[in-house]
Amino acid sequence: MRPSPAYRVFRVAALVFVMLALLAPLLWMISASLKTNVDIYDPGKALAFSPTLDNYAKVLQQANYVEFIVNSLWVAFAATVASLILGLPAAYSMSRFNMRKSALVVLMARVIPGVSLLVPWYYVFSNLRMVGGFGVLIISHMFVSLPLIVYIMMGFFDSLPAELEEAALVDGLTHIGAFRRITLPLSVPGIATAGILSFIFSWNNFMFALVLSDADTKTLPVAIFDFVGYASIDWGGLMAAATVVTLPIMVIALFVQKYVVSGLTAGATKG
Repeated sequence: MRPSPAYRVFRVAALVFVMLALLAPLLWMISASLKTNVDIYDPGKALAFSPTLDNYAKVLQQANYVEFIVNSLWVAFAATVASLILGLPAAYSMSRFNMRKSALVVLMARVIPGVSLLVPWYYVFSNLRMVGGFGVLIISHMFVSLPLIVYIMMGFFDSLPAELEEAALVDGLTHIGAFRRITLPLSVPGIATAGILSFIFSWNNFMFALVLSDADTKTLPVAIFDFVGYASIDWGGLMAAATVVTLPIMVIALFVQKYVVSGLTAGATKG
């Protein structure tokens, strides 16, 4: 049955409303980053204003945000790679050897709020004199990345036929050899999906970096708050810094969304 005209109008109106609700904060952030602080506070210049790039110059030059961008890239990349190295064999073992209790532990680690571990972590890492270094940031980001990768890849490995690996074992390969030569090449879409999502989560992580970093290892989400002072807020610089953090991830997400969707759906069914 074809939908009625009233339903089609309602569907279009609902989609427009949802899109506006999602895009309005982003559009306001970008427009505010192109205004002076005086224009931001002027309601008459909400739409009609003279754009300026001074806020971006302040962010990229005066605030030394290039260093913070490099810090964020390094921490996100290292946490993602380390999580993949540890998470892929773990997910494969849990999937193939029916280690459901271990899978439950991973699921619990996935749902535990990270804020509940910040104080113990800070106490432990401060005694080890690791607070302020890149190592502690990478380890803390792996708390989010590793369970995510294991959770995604378990479903993907479940969808791969075990007969391929059994044939490899008959031909003389070990379980490790079958995993390396058979399973991993077939799992590239799932690995790409898990790696991309892990990188995005790590790039956007604010809480761990706020507590465990210092001035030299500060990442972009934490550096944004340099524009928030005790007496005033530099809204133009703050919005420009937020745009610098947000737009690269949005562009990456737009380009890789089809790979993420295909990777997730490939692991959604078995057989």
